[in-house]
Amino acid sequence: MNEDAVQELIHRKPELKPMRAKLAAMQPGTYCIHRSWGFGKITGYDLADAKLTIDFEGKPGHKMDPAFCISTMDLLAPDHILVRKQLEPAVIDEMVEKRPADLVVALLKQYPNSAATAVEVESVLQRLLGEAAFKRWWLRARKELARDPRIAVPAKKTECYVVRSEPVSLEDEIIEQFKGTRSARRRIGLAEKLVNAAEGKESVLGSLSAALKELADAVRDSKQLTPAERLHGALVRDDMAKVLGEDASVLAPSVGSLVAEPRDLPAIAETLPSHVQGRLLDIVFDAHPAEWKEIVFNLLKTSQGKFTTDCINFLLEHDCGPELATTLARWQTEQNLRAPVLLWIVKNRNSKRFRPIVTDMVGPRLLGSIFFAIDYEALQTAGSRRIPLAEELSDDQDLITDLLSSSDAETARDLANTLLLNQGFEELTKKSLLARFIKQFPTIQSLVSGDAGEKEERLLVSRESHDRKTQELSDIITKKIPENSRAIAAAREHGDLRENSEYKMAKQDQSVLFAQRGQLEKELARAQVTDFTSATPEQVGVGTIVSLRDPASGEEVTFTILGAWDSDPEKHVISYKTPLGASLMTRRVGDSLTVNLGHKETEMQVTEIKRYVDVAAS
Repeated sequence: MNEDAVQELIHRKPELKPMRAKLAAMQPGTYCIHRSWGFGKITGYDLADAKLTIDFEGKPGHKMDPAFCISTMDLLAPDHILVRKQLEPAVIDEMVEKRPADLVVALLKQYPNSAATAVEVESVLQRLLGEAAFKRWWLRARKELARDPRIAVPAKKTECYVVRSEPVSLEDEIIEQFKGTRSARRRIGLAEKLVNAAEGKESVLGSLSAALKELADAVRDSKQLTPAERLHGALVRDDMAKVLGEDASVLAPSVGSLVAEPRDLPAIAETLPSHVQGRLLDIVFDAHPAEWKEIVFNLLKTSQGKFTTDCINFLLEHDCGPELATTLARWQTEQNLRAPVLLWIVKNRNSKRFRPIVTDMVGPRLLGSIFFAIDYEALQTAGSRRIPLAEELSDDQDLITDLLSSSDAETARDLANTLLLNQGFEELTKKSLLARFIKQFPTIQSLVSGDAGEKEERLLVSRESHDRKTQELSDIITKKIPENSRAIAAAREHGDLRENSEYKMAKQDQSVLFAQRGQLEKELARAQVTDFTSATPEQVGVGTIVSLRDPASGEEVTFTILGAWDSDPEKHVISYKTPLGASLMTRRVGDSLTVNLGHKETEMQVTEIKRYVDVAAS
C-alpha cells in the first residue's frame, strides 16, 4: 500500500488513523502470519477493491480488507525466522539440525526486550518445523537451552525465555536460584540440577560446598517435607557430598533411618521421583538385611510404571527368580495382581529374560484378572483418564490370541461376557476386542446376535420409572461397586483367603452387584420412554384404564395399564408385560375374558376404556 492508498483508507475509516504505520508497512513482499489463515506473503494491493492480495499456504491470491487485517494479522520483519526459512532455507535447516540454541536466540531477538513466553516460542517453532517433527526436536532443543549461558529458561510456560545481556553459566544460574529461595522442596530440586551440572567442573566446587550445608539443614529441619521428599533430599545431599569428596555417613538423617519403618515404604515409593525409585531398593537392602526380600515383594505388589520393572530386576539380580514366579502365581490365585504388575507381565510375556517367570501365567485366567483390574481402575478414576492396561489390550493385536490359546469355548464365552460388561472400554473398543474373540471362537458370535435380537423388542416405560432405574444403575456403579471393591481390598489384607469369610462374602456381593449392573444396563438399552399420549379409548393398550365387570355377581374392578416398570398392585396399576396386562391388551368394550382374581378364575367383561392421561389431568 502506498501513501495515497493509506490516506484514502483512513479517510473512509478515521478510526484506523492510529494504525497508519502498520497499514503503510503492508507492502508487497512483506511476510505475515494471520490468526486464521496462517503464514503468508503480501503480493499486492488492489486500489479499486481496496484489498490486499496475500498468498497463504494452500490459498494463493487471497483478497483481504486491510482494516480487517489490522487486528488479525502480524507483519514479520525481514530477519524473522519464518521469513529466513523462505529466503535462506539451507541456513535455517542447518541451525535446526546442529544449532537449536542459536535458532531460539535468533527468534527471541524478534521480540521486545528479546523475551517471549514459552507459548509464543513454541507456536513459531511448531509452524517452522511442522507439528509432526516439532515435539521430538523441542525435547532435544530444551536440553541445550538449559545449558546455554545466553538464555534464561522459564520454569513455567507462562513465563519468558530471555536472551541475557551478559551470558550466565548454568551452574551460576542454579546457584543464584538456590540462594534466592527458602523453599526446602525447591532447594532439593535445584541442588540435584547443580550436582548434575557440576560434575567434573572444579570451578563450581566452592559454591557446591556452601549449598551442601544449606541443603543438609533443609533436609534435617524442614517441617514442609513429606517422607518421600525428605528421602529424595537426603539422596541428593549424599550425592553432593560425594562430588565434594566428603563423608556422607556423618550427615543426619541418614537415608537408612528414613526407611526404617517398612509399613511406610509403599507410600514413600509411590511419591518418590521415578528416577530415584530404583535407589530405594538398594537402601532397603542395606537397612533391612533380614527382611529386605519381603519388603521388596510388598513394594512390587503396589508398584507402578518403571518402579515395577525396577523391583523385578532387583529380585532377579538377587537370585529370586523362582520365588518371583511362585509369588506372581499366588497373587493371581488370590486376585491380588494389580494393573501395573499385570501390564508388566503382558508386555514381557515374550521376553527371553522374563519368559521363565511369566510363561505359566499366560492364559485365560490372566485375561480374567486383566478385565477385573481394568474394571476396578475405571470405577476408581474420574472422567476420561487413560487406563494403560486397557490401552495395551487394545493396541497389542496378539495379546487376546495368546491369552486364549489354551482356553475352551465356554471359558472364552464367559470372558467375552465379562468384556461386554466392563466399564473400562468404549463401545467401539469392545466390539474390536470381541472380534478377536470371535476369530478364535466363532460360536461367540451369538453374543452379538443375541444382543441385537433383544434390542429389537423395545420396553415401553414411563419417564418416572426410567429415572428410577437410571438412578439405581448410577448408585450401583458410583457407590456400591466401589464400596465393595474397597471391602475386597481390605479383606485381602487379613491374610489367607481360603479361611477369610469377609473376603468370600465381599466377592459374593461383587458377583451380585455385577449381575445387577448387567441386567439394568440391558433393560435400559431396550427402554423407550413414553408419555402415554398415544393411547386410545377404542381398545386396551399401554396408557389406558380398563373397567371389568363379573356379569354373574355384578362385581367390578378397574386396572390402569402402564409401562414395563410401573406395577403397583395395591393401586391396581399393572405393567403391560404382566400376564394380566398382556391378556387385556387389544381388548375392546364388550369383550369377555377369564382373569385370575384372588387365586380364582373369573369370567369378566370389559365395560369401559379410558385414556390414563385424560384421567390424570382431570
